[in-house]
Amino acid sequence: MSNEPAATPTAPEATQTAPEADAPGGRSGRGGPFRLLGLLIVAVVAIDIIAVLVLPPFPKGEPGAPCDYPVCFINGNLEFPPPHVVIDLDPSNPMPTGQLVITFHPSITSSIITMWIVMALLLIVALLAVRKMREIPQGLQNLFEWAYELLDGFGMSIGGAEARRHIPVYAAFFLLILFCNWSGLVPPVGKIEELRAPTSDVNVTIGLALFAFGYFELNGFRALGVGGYLSKFFPVYEFRGGIGAGLIAMFVGFIELILEFVKPVTLAMRLFGNIYGGEVALAVITALFIAILPVALFFLEVILNFAQALIFSVLTLMFTLIAIESHHHEEGEMGHEGMEAIHDATHREAVPVPAGH
Repeated sequence: MSNEPAATPTAPEATQTAPEADAPGGRSGRGGPFRLLGLLIVAVVAIDIIAVLVLPPFPKGEPGAPCDYPVCFINGNLEFPPPHVVIDLDPSNPMPTGQLVITFHPSITSSIITMWIVMALLLIVALLAVRKMREIPQGLQNLFEWAYELLDGFGMSIGGAEARRHIPVYAAFFLLILFCNWSGLVPPVGKIEELRAPTSDVNVTIGLALFAFGYFELNGFRALGVGGYLSKFFPVYEFRGGIGAGLIAMFVGFIELILEFVKPVTLAMRLFGNIYGGEVALAVITALFIAILPVALFFLEVILNFAQALIFSVLTLMFTLIAIESHHHEEGEMGHEGMEAIHDATHREAVPVPAGH
């Protein structure tokens, strides 16, 4: 009986707290992120329209000149493949213009300057995050460790324990390329000649790909030795199984050698093509539609730029793991078992079978 009065007050309390969960404030809390996203989209569209009205496009190099729609609008937003030279380190030897050529000319371009800025910002953030490290991370350190743990877990899930020592390089590639990709979506990058998204310049992507190529090739030689690593492409030991087997293995190894040199080309061209192509698409859509559709394409570019950074870094990690993987043990076992099988078969043919068996 004594328990009944104590239990009854809880019912009104429950009835009082229930409406609070459904109160307008609670609903606004749950809808807050979507409302904030909607306000952000409206703000971007409004800023885009105001920018076109206040600062209309003009032909490149002719500020204030009349601009015909849509060709002039598109050309005003486009960046052409050759980067703008900010500092010419060899002025006595002018660069060829008017044609797409492959040449070596020492200079500091707009894409290099933007890449230096991105690298400096990443280093500053990293130094601030680890300046006063705590056992229980807080603030920037917490964010930094969270991002690294995500990359570490993803890399380990793909490559296993062998990927552990290569995670820092893989994570560094991802973060650098990601923010280089995203830099092209932030004004004034791409709007002034002195700043350009680094990964929209094929020279930068080739440099990144060559560094990645040197990294996994060096690790391959370090893990297997010169002879062991080259045996992947020149498997002369297969001639022990016969001339035919040796020739087939050498042909396959030659194909593998060609594909090895194709890896940096695919890394560089995939990254450059997707980032530059995305910038061209965004420039054309922005020139034609001014607002709304460019906003949707902008968010799509954010996702695609993230995916391209992840693809480049993951492929670098996988190429490294493939380079350090030894196949001598398996092939040696297979060759030993094969030789035993041939020996047993020959022995059975040589031994006469007794009559009646």
